[in-house]
Amino acid sequence: MSKVLIIGAGGVGGVVAHKCAKVPEVFSDILLASRTLRRCEVIQGQIRNMHGRDIQIAQLDADKVKQTAALLRGYKPDLVINVALPYQDLAIMDACLEAGVDYLDTANYEPPDEAKFEYKWQWAYRERYRDAGRMALLGSGFDPGVTNVFCAYAQKELFDEVHTIDILDCNAGDHGHPFATNFNPEINIREITQPGRYWEDGEWHEVAPMSESMTFDFPEVGPRKAYLLYHEEMESLVENIPGLHRIRFWMTFGDEYLTHLRVLQNVGMTRIDPVQFQGQEIVPIQFLKALLPDPSSLGENYRGKTCIGCLVDGKSEGKRKQVFIYNVCDHAVCYQEVRAQAVSYTTGVPAMIGAMMMLTGKWRGEGVFNMEEFDPAPFLEALGEHGLPWQVKDMS
Repeated sequence: MSKVLIIGAGGVGGVVAHKCAKVPEVFSDILLASRTLRRCEVIQGQIRNMHGRDIQIAQLDADKVKQTAALLRGYKPDLVINVALPYQDLAIMDACLEAGVDYLDTANYEPPDEAKFEYKWQWAYRERYRDAGRMALLGSGFDPGVTNVFCAYAQKELFDEVHTIDILDCNAGDHGHPFATNFNPEINIREITQPGRYWEDGEWHEVAPMSESMTFDFPEVGPRKAYLLYHEEMESLVENIPGLHRIRFWMTFGDEYLTHLRVLQNVGMTRIDPVQFQGQEIVPIQFLKALLPDPSSLGENYRGKTCIGCLVDGKSEGKRKQVFIYNVCDHAVCYQEVRAQAVSYTTGVPAMIGAMMMLTGKWRGEGVFNMEEFDPAPFLEALGEHGLPWQVKDMS
């Protein structure tokens, strides 16, 4: 039995807290911390009413290393589950080193003043974590996270050679709003307005934002148009899946969403640099975030399903083989269980399972690791048991 500190009380943080509370044999004590204590209080009440457990809560500014380290020293958790903003990853990693605590997150570091997310900043901590005898697990969400594990499973169990991987993310749900983002609006919009990138034959290739698309027939959803984006899991997978020729990432968007996004871009509302307004500086995308619905509020009226998976192509026993390894998740079902929509659910459940892998010793190491570096079997077994059943469809 272990103590965990969850940092972040948004949609994903709520799911992580709910799911940890449902596994008391692993997570004996839970502390949920956020800059906004009221968010923690709401989740604390939900867990007490729905699962009959009490969790602790605390107010925390995770940008402040000394404050976070002091909380860690006082509470003495076995693991920090970081589901705060990606801007805060390095500060929380520093605090974990200072207090001697293991670390897990769901998204890689991104500097606040530049829309550029990559692993170099966190990979630079490898030696420090190794020397401290501590473990950091990066990207334990769905994509990144489960998609990395799907790829490791394909390489280990299904293929002799993996040649290409296409990661496909479809949200076919309807939340009833004309425009809203399914996770932090600032992070979401920064991500999809950047140039697309993919890796092929040892090189990265860049394309204009949303300029390449394809239609894919998603199980239980149907044909949807998906657009090529850059996504962080590709960066580690090209390092850890030997023999790979190409990897790409695709995400679906509806026409109404794209129209709103184009208008917001055209009027400058997606800018991440400060502008002067009535004698003070504001960042337009941060102001936009304040106007849009909070992603954690979308769940109650959300209907429809998500389908996320990996289309893997290669060879098995000398013959070409192609499979789609995927999960389908229902928004309404997620809300009934943990008061969250499926996008938060599909990120929060793998965060809990990654934590479980570390705390039970099934995944252990000293240093900084990505998901595909460990045995996929125990993670995938737990994934089905805790709400995200997965399937393999032969596409050969």
